[in-house]
Amino acid sequence: MTSIKPGTSVEEVQNFIKIVYDEKNSRHYSAWDTLSNIQRFSMRSLKGIRKNNYEKTRLNLLITISWFMSFLNRLHIDLEKETWERFPYLCSYCASCPCVCKKTKTQTRKKPKIETKLKPENLKGFQEMFEKIYPSENRTLEHAGIHLAEEVGELSEAFHVFQNNHSNQSFAQVILESADLLSCILGVANSLKINVADELAQMFSNGCHACKKSPCACTFEETAKFKS
Repeated sequence: MTSIKPGTSVEEVQNFIKIVYDEKNSRHYSAWDTLSNIQRFSMRSLKGIRKNNYEKTRLNLLITISWFMSFLNRLHIDLEKETWERFPYLCSYCASCPCVCKKTKTQTRKKPKIETKLKPENLKGFQEMFEKIYPSENRTLEHAGIHLAEEVGELSEAFHVFQNNHSNQSFAQVILESADLLSCILGVANSLKINVADELAQMFSNGCHACKKSPCACTFEETAKFKS
């Protein structure tokens, strides 16, 4: 697979990133380096929000997704599976759609009931699902950006703990934070009113978005200096 299609699934995006970037990333980057690039580009997307440069936010959000998928591939985490188990068309905390956490001041996490027939078929469907669970009209773009920054930090913290004790419990927390981060990435996209699947299809229409090759042929120096 050398391109992403508009109707792509979350799993297909993750597999595409593996095909295009796994060889280079495995050679040049540790898991920590990959996580650092998630932080790097997600913060650049937030800088776009601060400067009212939404094109900068859009582009850096898409690159964040690429590094995020690379990180998950390294850890062998199936993002589509884990996101659905965490958010089965319901808020992961109050188990409602739309979320009523603020309204009911939910204090204890409720276990959601999973209705398999409701599972979205593709990435667009997951983005629409999160819009229904967490309507973008109920928050500002700035608020969505702050939540994204929070979840990037929580994923980093969870991975740090896992690297220190290598326990199954700590790894399970990395998985949960990964699903939460996807929800926030798509939350920012919903606030921007962009279709992530279509945007990824345009950016990755022919292998790597920068060198246009599969596998990616960008040098380490080119990647380190890349700005968007």
